[in-house]
Amino acid sequence: MKQITLIILTLTLTLVLNTKATEVSATDTKQSIIIEVDGDPYERKRYIEDYHPLIEVIQVYDTIFTGIALRGEARYLEQMDDLDFIKQTYPVRTYQTTNVNESVDFILQSESPQPIGGTNQRYTGKGVKVGVIDTGIDHSHPDLKNSYKGGYDLVDLDDDPMETQPEQGMPTLHGTHVSGIIAANGKMKGVAPDAELYGYRALGPGGMGSSVQVIAAIEKAVKDGMDIINMSLGNSVNGPDWPTSVAVNRAVELGVSVVIANGNSGPANWTVGSPATSTAAVSVGASTPPLKIPSLHDSFADKTIPMLPLAGSVPWDLGKQYPIIDGGTGEQKIEHARDKIVLLERGTIPFAEKARAAAAAGAKAAIIYNNEEGAFQGSVDDGNGSVDIPVVAISNEDGKWLLEHTVSDNSWIKTVYTTAQDEMASFSSRGPVTANWQIKPEVVAPGAAIMSTVPDGYRELQGTSMAAPHVAGALALIKEAHPDWSPAKLKGALLTTALPLANQEKLYDPIDQGMGRIRPDKAIETDTIIYNPLLSFGKIENFNDRGEVEIRVENVSEESQTFYFETPHNQQGMSWSTPQSFTIAPKQTKTVTVALTIKSNLLDKGIHQGWLTLHQAEETYELPYLFVNQEADYPKAMGLEFTLQAFAQNQYHYRLYLPEQAEKVTVDLYNPATFRFERTLFELEDQAPGLIEGTMEQRNVGDSGEYLANITIETEDSKQYTYQAPLMVEPIR
Repeated sequence: MKQITLIILTLTLTLVLNTKATEVSATDTKQSIIIEVDGDPYERKRYIEDYHPLIEVIQVYDTIFTGIALRGEARYLEQMDDLDFIKQTYPVRTYQTTNVNESVDFILQSESPQPIGGTNQRYTGKGVKVGVIDTGIDHSHPDLKNSYKGGYDLVDLDDDPMETQPEQGMPTLHGTHVSGIIAANGKMKGVAPDAELYGYRALGPGGMGSSVQVIAAIEKAVKDGMDIINMSLGNSVNGPDWPTSVAVNRAVELGVSVVIANGNSGPANWTVGSPATSTAAVSVGASTPPLKIPSLHDSFADKTIPMLPLAGSVPWDLGKQYPIIDGGTGEQKIEHARDKIVLLERGTIPFAEKARAAAAAGAKAAIIYNNEEGAFQGSVDDGNGSVDIPVVAISNEDGKWLLEHTVSDNSWIKTVYTTAQDEMASFSSRGPVTANWQIKPEVVAPGAAIMSTVPDGYRELQGTSMAAPHVAGALALIKEAHPDWSPAKLKGALLTTALPLANQEKLYDPIDQGMGRIRPDKAIETDTIIYNPLLSFGKIENFNDRGEVEIRVENVSEESQTFYFETPHNQQGMSWSTPQSFTIAPKQTKTVTVALTIKSNLLDKGIHQGWLTLHQAEETYELPYLFVNQEADYPKAMGLEFTLQAFAQNQYHYRLYLPEQAEKVTVDLYNPATFRFERTLFELEDQAPGLIEGTMEQRNVGDSGEYLANITIETEDSKQYTYQAPLMVEPIR
C-alpha cells in the first residue's frame, strides 16, 4: 500500500464555482455564464443569436480576452456542448478577498510648504477614474455616493455592482471598505476624495469568484476608460504567467495602472500569489500606520505576549489587570467568565462562534491561541452580527504559556501598550515570484488596523487588501498632478521615492517590502524616476555566472543631474561591476548596466538579497537586489484543480501550475479519513513549466467523492517533491 506523509498544505483547490454567473445546473431557472471562444467573438455572438435564439448574449469581450457572456435556462445552455468554438483556456481558479483617516493623513504628510494631504489637499484625485474590482460597492453609503460614478456586476451581469445582500448568500463588505480608503468623501476622507469611483463586482457571496469573472472585470474596466484599477484579491499560485497575471499585464499595456494586494499568507517566503505576480502591476505589501499596539505582560516572569486582532473585532482597550480563564475550544458553555479574559484554543468551531460564546458569558475579551506552530489571522465577521468584545490571536507557544502560568495559578495579567509605525505586518505575503524570480511586493502601504467604510457604517479591517487601495489612491493624486504620465512613469515615480523601512536599524529584506513605504508627496515632486529599481539577477545554476540588469533613469527636472553608485562591498562568491558616475541632461533618460558575477559553489544555496545604493546630490536611492543560487524551497507544483468540463458530457478538466520543467507529474488519490491509497488519477511526463491542463473521460476517473490528492513532482535531476491538497470528484450530472 502506498504511504504518504502529510506536510503543510501548499496547494488550494476549486471544488465548484460559487456564484450564479458561472454555474450551470440541471434546473430550468435562468443561469448566466462567461465563456472563452475561438475566433471572432462577434461572429460567435451572431451564430448563437441565429442558432440558439433562446440564449441571450449579454456581453462581448475582445480586449483582455476573447469571450462572451450568456444568459438562459440551463437546458438550453447545455445544448451548446457540441459547439467547437467554445474553449477553456482560462482556468476557473477561485479568487477571494485577501483578509482611515489616520492612515491617510500618515501617507499624505508632506515635507513641502503646500500639503498634498489632510483637510487642505492640493491634489485630491480630481478627474481621475479608479475602478475597484472586488465584491462590489455600497454606493448608497453617505461617504461614497458622491464619488461613485458607475460600474458593472460580473456576477449577476447587470449594471449595479452592489455588495452581496443577505438574501443573495453570505453578505460582503470588502469592496466598500477598499473603496472608502481610495475615495471616501464625507465624514471620512479617502486618499483621493475627488477621484471618480467605479465598482466592478467580480466576487460574489462570501467574497468568492472565478478567474474568468476577474479577467472579464479587467476587460470591462479597461473599456470603460479607467486610469487606475485596484484589485485587493488573489489566489495561492505563485507564477508570473497565470492567466490573471497575463491579463493584468495586457491592461497596463493598454494604458491602465493596476494595483494589486500581495496577499496575506506571510511571513513565509514565496507566498505571493497571482495576480500580484504580474510583471507590470504595482504589487503592494502591508506595513503599519502609527498604532498603539497592545500586548500582555507578566512583570513577575518578565514575559510579553504579542497579540494580533482578528478582523471585525472591536479594538483591544483594556486599562487594568484581568484574570484569564480557560474556555477550551468554546464548544461548551463557558462558566465564571464575567469581567475576565477567556483563553480559547483554535479549531473545531469558527472564530466568531468562539467569540460569541465568550461574550455571552460576560467576558471582557477573548484570546484565541493557535493549535499549531506560528502566528495566524482570522475574522470574527461571519455575517451573523457583530462581536462586541475584543478578540485577538496569539501563537500556540504563548497560549500554552498562559495556560501553565496564568490560568493554572489563577493570577492576573495586565495589558501594556507600545506605539509603532512603519513596521512590516507579519501577515503580508513575501516574494519572490517563481520562474522569473522578481522581487515582490514592490512597495508597501498601511494595511494594519485600517478604519474605513462598510455597508451601514464603518469598520476596522487589516490585510494587504487595505494597503493596496492606499497605493491606488496615491496613484490618483500623482495622475492628477501629471495627467500625461504613463502607467510605467507613474509606477516609477512611486517606487523611486518610497521610504525603505528598517527594523532596529536594519532594513527589512527586499522580498518583505520592495522599495519601501509609499510617499505620494515625494512622487509628485520627484526630479528623478527609476523605471526598474528592483534588480533581479535570476536563478544562478552555473559555477561561474554573470548576471546583468539594465537600469533606466529619467531626469524630469530642468537641470542636469549626476549619479554614482556607492561601491558595493564584494562578498566571497560575489563581485559587482557598476558604472562610474554618469550625468543626465534635463528631461532626458539614460540606461546603465549593473553586473554581478557569482561563484555559486562559494555561496549557500537559496535566496540572496540586499541593497545597492545610488546617489544623486543630496538624494540616496536604495535599490533592492536578489538572486537564487542553484536551488530554493519554493513549491514545485501549485493550483491543482479538477472540475467537470463545461458543456461536455462525461468529461473532467484538470489544471496544475509548474514553475519549472518536470520529468514526471503523478497525482494519486487517497482516502482523506484513513489515508489509504485509492488509485492514480493521472500521470504526465516531460512537462514544460507553466500552466498544464487536460481532460479525462469519466470512465478513466473512477468513483466520485472527496479525496486527498498527493502530487509527486520528479525533476530532471531525479529529485522528488510531494504536495497534498483536497480534491473533489463531482458526480456526472
